[in-house]
Amino acid sequence: MKKKLLIRDVTLRDGHQSLFATRMSQAQIDRVLPLYKKAHFYALEVWGGAVPDSIMRFLNENPWTRLEKIKEAIGDVSKLTALSRGRNLFGYNPYPDSVIEGFNRNAIKSGIDIMRVFDALNDLNNITSSIKYIKENGGIADCTICYTVDPKFSTKERVKSLFQGKLLPYKIFTKEYFLNLAVELEKMGADMITIKDMAGLIPPGKTGRLIKLMKEHVKIPIDFHTHCTPGLGLASTLMAILNDVDIIDTAIGAFAGGPAAPAFEIIQIFCDKLKIDTGVNKEAVAKINKELQLIRVELADADSYKQFPIPFDISNYELPTDIDRLFDLAIHEAKENKEDDLLETTQEIEKYFNYPEPDYMVKKAEIPGGMYTNMLSQLKQLKLEQLLPRTLELVPVVRLAAGCPPLVTPTSQIIGVQAVNCVIDENKGVPFYSNKSIQFVNLVKGSYGKTPIPIDPEFRKKIAGVTKEVPFDTSKYKKQPNPYLEEFGGVKLAQNEKEELLLELFPSVANTFLKKKAEEKFWSDIFRLEEEKNHKVKKEKEKYDKLTAEEKRKLLEEGLYNYW
Repeated sequence: MKKKLLIRDVTLRDGHQSLFATRMSQAQIDRVLPLYKKAHFYALEVWGGAVPDSIMRFLNENPWTRLEKIKEAIGDVSKLTALSRGRNLFGYNPYPDSVIEGFNRNAIKSGIDIMRVFDALNDLNNITSSIKYIKENGGIADCTICYTVDPKFSTKERVKSLFQGKLLPYKIFTKEYFLNLAVELEKMGADMITIKDMAGLIPPGKTGRLIKLMKEHVKIPIDFHTHCTPGLGLASTLMAILNDVDIIDTAIGAFAGGPAAPAFEIIQIFCDKLKIDTGVNKEAVAKINKELQLIRVELADADSYKQFPIPFDISNYELPTDIDRLFDLAIHEAKENKEDDLLETTQEIEKYFNYPEPDYMVKKAEIPGGMYTNMLSQLKQLKLEQLLPRTLELVPVVRLAAGCPPLVTPTSQIIGVQAVNCVIDENKGVPFYSNKSIQFVNLVKGSYGKTPIPIDPEFRKKIAGVTKEVPFDTSKYKKQPNPYLEEFGGVKLAQNEKEELLLELFPSVANTFLKKKAEEKFWSDIFRLEEEKNHKVKKEKEKYDKLTAEEKRKLLEEGLYNYW
């Protein structure tokens, strides 16, 4: 009997978010849904993340409508999954339970089967309420552990710190750290656990050891999610498979590689060789990939790479002998734990398929690609891009001072922005943290939850004005205003609970979107009423024209017809 591996396809959320700034329209998604129904993936990630915000902001589309249309097309063939940030849902600030409950209830009602929940601090308190409401509403709670690496300090910095009477930490994010989170999540009621390596920084050796350890200590399924930015993703995914991971995340060829997930087609070739059954209809995938290649051309303006993978039909392929040999070699190297050789081989495989080369700057800096590019963009706007190397040196310093949060959205951006602020302070000759963002203040204050290591009370005092942690307080939470729009017939801005949730979660973007929606409906109703009136007049005229001259004269005398 063949060993089985479940595949979660992330093309319709993470794929186009990673490569095309979440610009796939509903019309483009509709073109591939019938094919996805035939593909029989275990699950499809289609919602959450940047989708609700982006499609309102840039495409004028309703997030709830998108989800419901996908559910209608896919039915129960594949489970639909979404991504949320636990207590923060989609933003920075924590929400009260009423909003978390409403969001999860409506998401599940609209079609979500699996809600993947993460917290940027790996603070499990921040996902407790989400687990409760997901399960109460019949959903599957996919609880996420954010993979991250320890701050990277030079020998010079360590010596300097030692002379100052401080010892910089070496090991914070050990395999025991991640295992303890997994064990605790299972106790909390998680139905599955995802190792979420958003930055693509987990090396294959550590991947194998971590999954093996988790499989020994937890009974629920383990999912592995990674990206290919620094060139580790494919090798680490292969190592996860060989260490009996239950589910892996992949994207279909045209929407894979680089900052996105590993390509399904490459993983399927490995599975074919390993005699592992993914249960996926390869003919349907080949057709999806062909359509996605066309859609990628349509998304050219948002395509940050414009490097197309080679056309490849997973349902009918014959690899060149030297490339086929690379797949066999990679399996051998993974089994033998030859990490460096494995990385070299898998990168050669990706090169053959024409995926982007590893981003060695991101790999060296050990930070997410988005964080790296955002810092560079921030410095370029100020014409200070020459300070990027110094900014990278300060990232671990700022991060350690802030309690060493994992570098995942939004904490990666908070730390990145503050590192840039510190470099600007230094460049002006003023002390670090003279300029600090409100998000960094809230992070240090404790508003976002507990950090992996304690924050120095003196540093907290300096940044946030308090020495003790001040947790979030949702008792003072105020709902977003929902005014009547008198100019559009006196209707409310948000007309049902789902629209009210959009206002709560995306105040500015949803306000603009819902106003536009109300305006469009207002004028549409006016035009419809005008058309109905004109239609009625036309019908009456037709009836009048069929009358005899005597009948017309009589009606006019009686005043029954006064249209003409």
